[in-house]
Amino acid sequence: MHTKTIPHGDPYDRPPSDARGPVGTAASLALGAAAGAGGLGAVLALAGVESPLRAPLALFFLLAAPAGAIASALGRMDPLGRAVVAGAGALAVDLLVAQGMLTLHLWSIRGGVVAVAVCSLALALVGALPRRAGRAPGRGAG
Repeated sequence: MHTKTIPHGDPYDRPPSDARGPVGTAASLALGAAAGAGGLGAVLALAGVESPLRAPLALFFLLAAPAGAIASALGRMDPLGRAVVAGAGALAVDLLVAQGMLTLHLWSIRGGVVAVAVCSLALALVGALPRRAGRAPGRGAG
């Protein structure tokens, strides 16, 4: 039986490098503004402030927080694929939180914001865990 080898010219075979690279001033400013807008939306929703900006900023937080956490966990994917997966994952997190809250008869805007924030934080922490390169020690193939 002949075993085929994978050619080493594939872009996914490169050793892990700093995937983020140097970020320009405009990109840093845009990321900071997005984080600030999302945080302001969460604060406005939690405080119950009546403002015309509360709904759009809270919606931005509900979509951007889980998407950012998922995107950070997918660091080595290409940017377009990472954006698509992060967006779909953010919608899934929001829908699962809403379904769970409706099932348990605990629906509230503040509770939804807190639940999505907790889920996003958990996803960000899981994404920040170091990945092991090989198998666990002591586990052989035999």
